[in-house]
Amino acid sequence: MRIIFMGNPKFAIPTLDTLNQSHHDLIGIVSNPPKPIGRGKQARSTAVGRFAKENSIYLIEVNSLSSNKLMKQIEVLNPDIFVVVAFKILPEKLLSLPKFGSINLHASLLPKYRGAGPIQWALMNGEKKTGVTIFQLKKEIDAGNILMQKEILIDPKDDMLSLGNRISQEGAQLIPIVLDNIEQGKVESITQDESGISRAPKITKSMSEINWDWSNIKIHNWVRGLNPYPGMYTYFKKRRIRIYKTLPLKGQTKTPGQVIEFSKNSITISTGHNLLQILELQIEGKKRMYFKNFINGIDIKPGDIFKK
Repeated sequence: MRIIFMGNPKFAIPTLDTLNQSHHDLIGIVSNPPKPIGRGKQARSTAVGRFAKENSIYLIEVNSLSSNKLMKQIEVLNPDIFVVVAFKILPEKLLSLPKFGSINLHASLLPKYRGAGPIQWALMNGEKKTGVTIFQLKKEIDAGNILMQKEILIDPKDDMLSLGNRISQEGAQLIPIVLDNIEQGKVESITQDESGISRAPKITKSMSEINWDWSNIKIHNWVRGLNPYPGMYTYFKKRRIRIYKTLPLKGQTKTPGQVIEFSKNSITISTGHNLLQILELQIEGKKRMYFKNFINGIDIKPGDIFKK
């Protein structure tokens, strides 16, 4: 089949690479335009855009998916299907353009965790399993018929990066199977069960400040879900501290945020319920570090308070 791929981040690369090596014809890629990043503010393409350039695949970098120019560019390519991974919401006139419509890879077992942050919310809610869904795109967000799913267990040590990497790799193996089924007329679709819907709204920086009144498990899960970006943070002696790795412990609770004890490798802090050990963190303006490096540059003792 003649495929146009649409996506932006690194999460989309395993699927894109699989398609590029398949017997299908990857005729074009659509991604966001380059944007200035880093101290030098040099324009840099998305991970998907860079893949297209490195592999000499026709690339359309565009802000608006509703432009007549984009429609004409795609019509000329005469695609059979769109494959969409971690991209924008496609306008209805674009969705219906290919012969076989559009399919999407979503990082959850739909209808659970519809929305922009399924990996993060699965971790933040302490789920023991999640998965990946290939489904048909339609006007309503993440609501199309399911074409294939695979369940994925969540490891207690998983964070957003490690779980996301696994989901992207597993999903990449499903896409060619679904495409072959569509091409051969063997596809079976399942309507989503509306009673099982849950939401995974977009993650924002405003969600990142630690509330020490929460239980140790809730803080731990939010640290996992928001690592590496945007990362959970707190304050200690007016310095902003970003927390990357924690371990929940049982123990007598004191004032939430209070330092209970510390060693050369970790610090134990009281929460709203039980204790939380901090293993890896970052002082604002410095590099990410293990706790043993943190105590070399800051005065800390039992009874000190990490503020909300």
